[in-house]
Amino acid sequence: MKKANPILKASVLEVVNTQLKSGDPPETRQTFNRLIGEGISEEDAKIYIGQAVAIEIFNVMKHGETFNLVRYRNNLSRLPDEIVD
Repeated sequence: MKKANPILKASVLEVVNTQLKSGDPPETRQTFNRLIGEGISEEDAKIYIGQAVAIEIFNVMKHGETFNLVRYRNNLSRLPDEIVD
């Protein structure tokens, strides 16, 4: 398995932290709180949320799409299960 790019990981986690601080979208905070309530560490909860962020970044960069809030919300709701959309 390839090791994660530390710069990319830091950038994605920065997006997660910004969303948590700003409360936008609110589903990020709700998901974070839910994952913590399920016994997942704060660090791991942010990494899970980062997976949903990364999917959006990928689709913007690869396919020229705009940020898809519906897809993002759906992926957040699936966490901590694997998301692939």
